[in-house]
Amino acid sequence: MEIARPLAGEPFERTISRMAHEIIEAHEDCTHEACTKVVLVGIRRRGSHLAHRLARRIAAIAGTPVAVGTLDITLYRDDLRRRADSPELVRTEIPIDMNGAVVILVDDVLYTGRSVRAALEGLIALGRPARIELAVLVDRGHRELPIRADYVGKNLPTTPAETIRVRFTEDGETEDAVCVLALPAEGEA
Repeated sequence: MEIARPLAGEPFERTISRMAHEIIEAHEDCTHEACTKVVLVGIRRRGSHLAHRLARRIAAIAGTPVAVGTLDITLYRDDLRRRADSPELVRTEIPIDMNGAVVILVDDVLYTGRSVRAALEGLIALGRPARIELAVLVDRGHRELPIRADYVGKNLPTTPAETIRVRFTEDGETEDAVCVLALPAEGEA
């Protein structure tokens, strides 16, 4: 059940624009020629949507393209053995050489930090970046690992009985939105 919709429509878009501005300010080379050593890498699936949107916004603001890729973390997850379903593997696509690059890892929601840990392992398996930064649309707290984001769209404290769902039109949703949902009580469907 949806409890709240703290970001939707124009505020959602403004948040992405602000994040793009913060990334540009932190990387001066993105204001000159192409950002040849910066790559946005979205964690599949919604992180990928956000990474592509940030790349388009950075290009529009700075007037220069930035590389964007997608990372599948399925095989790096620490809960892979406990999952009953067979993992669906999707191709990882990184358009530049990771060695010496500045990688901005992008995800929709930062929660326990376990997805980011898996993504870091996946990135390092592909090369040795000069630096890895983290950009998230929503930081909801409840970290289990010592991970924090460099760029945060919105801090949205939640309880363990809640979850965050980010909706993107790329997934067939009618609008872009961040929704707070109540988790069903144990025994409820």
